[in-house]
Amino acid sequence: MTDIYYLHWIGYVASAIIALSMTMSSIVKFRIINLFGAILFSTYGFIISAVPVGMLNTLIACIDIYYLYSIFIRRDDFEILEVRNDNLYLLRFLEFHKEDIQTFFPEFTYKPELNTISFFVLRNMAVAGLFLAHERNNGEIRVGLDYVIPEYRDFKNGRFVYILLSERFVDKGITRVTATKTSSKHMKYLKKLGFVENEAGLLEKKLNP
Repeated sequence: MTDIYYLHWIGYVASAIIALSMTMSSIVKFRIINLFGAILFSTYGFIISAVPVGMLNTLIACIDIYYLYSIFIRRDDFEILEVRNDNLYLLRFLEFHKEDIQTFFPEFTYKPELNTISFFVLRNMAVAGLFLAHERNNGEIRVGLDYVIPEYRDFKNGRFVYILLSERFVDKGITRVTATKTSSKHMKYLKKLGFVENEAGLLEKKLNP
């Protein structure tokens, strides 16, 4: 009886994990979490001799693995689309994503006079993110906004942006990118991209020539 009780809890946990995956806006997070849920549910199904449950969730796990493999080996085409500070699409983009932007940049307000660098990141010709920054003294670029829409939060955007900045600005004397501390989510994102905290309390990344 005790064994059956614990087996039921495996099913409950698997169900909860799959339900959690459905709340993910990022397709990568959805696939990863759904994969774990499907593996657990498949195991549960075979243990209790519910073969259809086990087979179905094995199939779901295989589908998740296939799509994750496709996502991580796929070569995406990245481009940038530079825009003026008063670009109408830029203003509409900021308004549309305002709530999500505030989650990562709670103190962000659009100050067009500061943006000497403004571009959309295009991923396979779809708008994946927006980068706003301004040049400061001593070879520094200060990030105002480095926003990626939920569907594309797998760090490929960030890697592309900072490689691009190195290619474009090192020859102009720009040697580092800095960002103020905002939300814990954004700080975690920057640290994964190689930012470290400097003596001034800013997060900083050196640009390699």
